[in-house]
Amino acid sequence: MDIPTRLPTLFLSHGSPMLALEDSPAGRFLDSLGQQLPWPRAIVIASAHFMTDRPMVGGHHKPHTVHDFGGFPPPLYQIRYPAPGQPRLAEQIAARLSDAGLNAKLRDNHGLDHGVWVPLRRMYPQADIPVVPLSVMPYGTAAQHYAVGQALAALRDEGVLVIGSGGFVHNLGDLDWSQREAPMPSWAADFSAWMHEKLAAGDREALLDWHDRAPNARHAHPTVEHLMPLFVALGAAGDAPTARTIHRSHEMGSLALDAFAFD
Repeated sequence: MDIPTRLPTLFLSHGSPMLALEDSPAGRFLDSLGQQLPWPRAIVIASAHFMTDRPMVGGHHKPHTVHDFGGFPPPLYQIRYPAPGQPRLAEQIAARLSDAGLNAKLRDNHGLDHGVWVPLRRMYPQADIPVVPLSVMPYGTAAQHYAVGQALAALRDEGVLVIGSGGFVHNLGDLDWSQREAPMPSWAADFSAWMHEKLAAGDREALLDWHDRAPNARHAHPTVEHLMPLFVALGAAGDAPTARTIHRSHEMGSLALDAFAFD
């Protein structure tokens, strides 16, 4: 019997839905990322756009592609990402979360929002790896999301790739929509530098208290759902993981598209 290769966990910034189509540093990074990883038997992805009041797992056998955005060019709405689901794995994940006291629920009709299919379409364009979407809690804490990840840590040894898909700095109200190459403002750069420093140092205590300790935390994330997938990925990496920065770029000033691997 083949023994699965232990996989890292990932945090990916998915940026604008146009990441699915445009040539950009973040897009080219994702194009090569899937080829650099051991091939997963399934993908579990916590998306900033699947928001619930408790952990929820998508269990559809053939999840539909959700175009959960407006005002973009027509070709974006024509994209389909027909990856299969894996209901049995979804049931197992919901059970593991519930066993950890996290009151999880299975949603058997849930589709794949753009936080899921935009990065996966570039990483795995053939769409032949089963995908199980996982929710985040927009009013939850970093510690709660870290606990969600911890409950799923064993998946790394079972050939399952755990991804958190969000945004490293995400304040849409402060973007420079007129200039894609606009420089990053100091408030966003300072927040980003603090997060990189604490991730590199493995300072879990500081990271879980990011909302009170990080400079400009509320400016960088007026709402927290785009950073919470990072804590799911961090928790799923097991005890004392090493954080590796695998991509850094930004668009429209403060939209930071940084990505990390935890192993």
